[in-house]
Amino acid sequence: MKPEDMNQEQLAEFIIDMLHRMMVHHTLWFREVEHQLGFEKALKVMDYAWDKTKKISVQRMAQELGFEQNNGIPNALAKMPKDKQLHLLDAIAKNWLAQDGVWFQTVEFAHGMNDAKRCNDSTWSRFSLFEAWSVKKMLGLGAHPGLEGLEKALNFRIYGRLNVQTTHWEGAALVFEMNECRVQSARTRKGLEDYPCKSAGLVEYARFAEGIDDRIKTECIGCPPDKHPEEWHCAWRFTITE
Repeated sequence: MKPEDMNQEQLAEFIIDMLHRMMVHHTLWFREVEHQLGFEKALKVMDYAWDKTKKISVQRMAQELGFEQNNGIPNALAKMPKDKQLHLLDAIAKNWLAQDGVWFQTVEFAHGMNDAKRCNDSTWSRFSLFEAWSVKKMLGLGAHPGLEGLEKALNFRIYGRLNVQTTHWEGAALVFEMNECRVQSARTRKGLEDYPCKSAGLVEYARFAEGIDDRIKTECIGCPPDKHPEEWHCAWRFTITE
């Protein structure tokens, strides 16, 4: 059997599978360059490779599907009404969270909670650094944007589209509060206790802050299984000691 022998539904499934392979191949290239050259060099390599790949891929898809594009961005996306763009961001964020949950539960059901939490925490230690790099580059924050840069960057995490969060200042310290967490709120509606996410949070927030500015230190004010007030699920204090 060859692709030419498939029906349209089978070919559609094949196309989706090919896109998945491309996504995994991209990730494996990054992992191997990181293994051989280190994280910082891998980010620089990926920066160039992704920019080139994005432009090549979108240009080719534009030719195949008949849409206009400019410098790797489909015109339909660039000219989409702002409210629809924001709804699309939210949809992508929800898909990301669903993907994260499916991965966690798949490992948990197959290998148990301990292995799921180990994999989860390790994934966050890597993803948080990458997300910080991505946000920092997108916003043009520079090498050491300080706590002001971190405050801005926190609004551009994927979680920023899913949860209700606030920041305020305690003297020279920046305090971040997760006022409504999508995951914990869902558990509360089901009558379940908070998910004990502190081990992941300690990695997640510290690594993200370090990725924005390596001078920043992170302190956990409270995170489940810690008891917390009704107005937040977790809270974090960020400082810079000159």
